[in-house]
Amino acid sequence: MHRTADRWIALVVLSLAQLMVILDSTIVNIALPTAQHELAFSDGNRQWVVTGYALAFGSLLLLGGRLADLYGRKRLFIAGMAGFAIASAAGGAADGFGVLLIARIAQGAFAAMLAPAALSMLSVTFADDARERGRAFGVFGAISGAGGAVGLLLGGVLTQNLSWRWCLYVNVVIAAVAIAGALAFLADRDRPARTRLDVPGTVLALLGLFGIVDGLGNATSDGWTGFRTLAPTAAGVVLIVVFVLVERRVRAPLLPPPVVLDRNRGAAYLAIGISGAGGFAVFLFVTYYLAETLEFTPLESGLAFLPMVGLVMVGAMVSGAVLLPRVGPRPIVPAGSLLTAAGMALLTGLDADSTYATGVLPALLVIGLGLGLIFGPGQNAATSGVRSHEAGVASAMVNIAQQVGGSLGLAVFSSLGTTATAGYLTTHASTAADPATIAEATLTGYHFVFWIAAGLFFGGAVLSAGLFRGGPLAAGPGAEQFVTQQSGKA
Repeated sequence: MHRTADRWIALVVLSLAQLMVILDSTIVNIALPTAQHELAFSDGNRQWVVTGYALAFGSLLLLGGRLADLYGRKRLFIAGMAGFAIASAAGGAADGFGVLLIARIAQGAFAAMLAPAALSMLSVTFADDARERGRAFGVFGAISGAGGAVGLLLGGVLTQNLSWRWCLYVNVVIAAVAIAGALAFLADRDRPARTRLDVPGTVLALLGLFGIVDGLGNATSDGWTGFRTLAPTAAGVVLIVVFVLVERRVRAPLLPPPVVLDRNRGAAYLAIGISGAGGFAVFLFVTYYLAETLEFTPLESGLAFLPMVGLVMVGAMVSGAVLLPRVGPRPIVPAGSLLTAAGMALLTGLDADSTYATGVLPALLVIGLGLGLIFGPGQNAATSGVRSHEAGVASAMVNIAQQVGGSLGLAVFSSLGTTATAGYLTTHASTAADPATIAEATLTGYHFVFWIAAGLFFGGAVLSAGLFRGGPLAAGPGAEQFVTQQSGKA
């Protein structure tokens, strides 16, 4: 098969991996109530099924990215995919909470190997042609932006029609297809001479990221002043500061400083982090509104996000394939942030009498288009211009930005929504037990969250416009090497 056709098939394989990693952060949420009832575990334990995955994934990403650079991206991709499938099968067959939790932690650990390997392979595979690279990252970015909504839909379908266990078993099917495709169509580029793994940096990064993700995850239940929130978050921040100082002095750092200090890459990580945080305002609180106010079933709620998914894909592919090679990310990412901010502002108009078609749908369409303009160009910019042997850690930073941003968004927005709702009930104490007052208080919380999210995306637009360089992106990692190798094959 011609190499051009080969690499588009490789894109499909890598996109399957990205879809699996992203949708698994939401698909299990739909299945949790049913799993909890069947396995008889407590509400406190239920949260750990979500948190265990997030902690393992977020804390091990930098290590996974570096291992891909040192030992081969294809090797890490296949190992991560196989491990993820085995962990998913174990979780689906779980007969108690302990097995399910261990399976979810293992899923997160293998996802931390898989995700940066997939993104770095994509970056190297499409390194030699800016237009094809833009198209490829458009597709990949669309999947990154839409995977959470797909997870909600798929989780609803599987839980409602088969069993909650199939929300885990489905990964085995996806992994089998992806592994077969990887063996046939993925190829590693030449790697540099092996260097010793930065053990001090690895330990500091792992513990620091673990502390931050854990602390932010506790904020929803323990509040921002609770010990289980402040202690791990503060410790994590301190460890990351120490990690940065250490990385400036070691010969072969886990995260080479130039990877994140480049203006384009730094702006891209920031934009992706803001999108991860703000995206939770859409998925979480719009889902609440659909379920509690419009009384949608889980399946109907999942279907309600499909138009947004479609616009994410349109925005990512058009911006990646048509706009990015011509003008670069500087005008595109801020425009996407402004569109998303406008969509969030539209959601503040929802009330008890709104309908899906006139209230929710227009906002989701605007948000979907905006997120599409952020994800495709953002992921492309985040991995452009790095050396081939640093593509793994550059890709890991994309996932870290999204993961930490998502954890921060979940904690902050949940806290803000609860505070705004409680404040409304306090000021209407005489009718606080009235269902109409409770419904209005709930909507007040939603509106406050959507306004804050709109402000966050507006701030992201300003920062992106100031940080991104003008003009098209530099060549992707390994472009010269890629062309040389392919010429030798001809």
